[in-house]
Amino acid sequence: MKVESAQEIWEAALGELQIQVSKPNYRTWLAKTVGLSYQDNKLVVGVPSPFIAEYLDKNQRSLIEKTLIGLTHHDANIIFQVDGRYQNSGSSNGERGNISFTTTQTPNFNSKYTFDSFVVGSSNCLAHAAALEVSRNPGGTHNPLFIHGGVGLGKTHLLQAIGHAALASHIRVLYVSTEQFTNEFINAIQERKTREFRHKYRSVNILLIDDINFIAGKGQTEESFFHTFDELHNANRQIVITNHCPPESIPLLQERLRSRLEWGLVTGIQPPDFKTRIAILQAKAKDKGLNVTLDVLGLIAQRAHRNVRELEGYLNRVIAYAKLVRASVNSELATKALEDITSKNTKHPAITLTLIMEAVAESFQLSPSDLKSGRRDRKTALARQVAMYLIRQETNCPLAQIGKELGNRDHSTVIHAYKKIESHINTNSDLKRQILDIQRSIES
Repeated sequence: MKVESAQEIWEAALGELQIQVSKPNYRTWLAKTVGLSYQDNKLVVGVPSPFIAEYLDKNQRSLIEKTLIGLTHHDANIIFQVDGRYQNSGSSNGERGNISFTTTQTPNFNSKYTFDSFVVGSSNCLAHAAALEVSRNPGGTHNPLFIHGGVGLGKTHLLQAIGHAALASHIRVLYVSTEQFTNEFINAIQERKTREFRHKYRSVNILLIDDINFIAGKGQTEESFFHTFDELHNANRQIVITNHCPPESIPLLQERLRSRLEWGLVTGIQPPDFKTRIAILQAKAKDKGLNVTLDVLGLIAQRAHRNVRELEGYLNRVIAYAKLVRASVNSELATKALEDITSKNTKHPAITLTLIMEAVAESFQLSPSDLKSGRRDRKTALARQVAMYLIRQETNCPLAQIGKELGNRDHSTVIHAYKKIESHINTNSDLKRQILDIQRSIES
């Protein structure tokens, strides 16, 4: 089978895996993988580094194989191979380069996330209209614009669509997640570059912030964002923010910042209705250069109803299966491709803080209460840092909550632990092996 087909099959598998694993897990281990070749039921998957290859082989092989069996209806043999194109990329997984504080660089927008490619329906029409108005009149009526909604409903799409429009109009725009804002703020303090940091964020005409909840409860970082917000707003610079919930529902957020987030327009995006799901699928199929009949799209839309990401994953699955068996896409084929989708799409067992702490404590021959205690001996301190690293890696838990669960420690302690373990696993083979074993225990 051709390399293109291998990539198409792997993309279809990624569409399902993205729903089954946590967002940090997917971003770290799967997002940069590619399908290299597929022959005799053997799929070679390209990965950025040996560490990622080892992790996927030991911790995610079973889940990936089950997903592929459901997709191809054949036994699956996976080989994780380091992809040569990553060899000279300059950094390995987990490494962070120096932070750049220049505003002259072009933002890294997804070329597909434009207003033209956004499918408007009853579930998102207000958010779309507000985003479009902001792109035409930044700093005007809706400032700030706050868009909230569940995973895969189009928040980031609208955010980047505003960014594309700004670039086309030669307007200075900056797009970051609050996690990136936090990391850059911490680095700016450590490197004594706070002036450059402030200039970067306060000299733009439009500031686009993704996932604002990450900043809640982070003391100095939240304070810095508060003042950044005020300076931009006072200068009639546009601020657009997304989150999974409205400002009133964000825990640990300072009341004065919460009130500012509600100054402009707060609008939500709901899961698409059936008519909108059909329109989304038609747009996705057209983008892929395919002519898929309405009855097939309707069948997919009936089964995938949670978000756009799920819709695209199901469509990819049907297309990949059709290419695999060398048949045209029709209702019968689509039904067969999706026949076990319900059972295969069952969420991976929830990975909780308690589960991770128990696995770490067992690995270090300690008790979970030891991790929460004030003990500072070398073994306990290392185990606690590993627990913080894994909780941050495997869950969407805020830093403040991680610190609270592990002995009421500050979020900065969690950040320090994460960075320390992230650095050590690339140089300490014993620690790396131990963490892989813990992750395998957690995943199983």
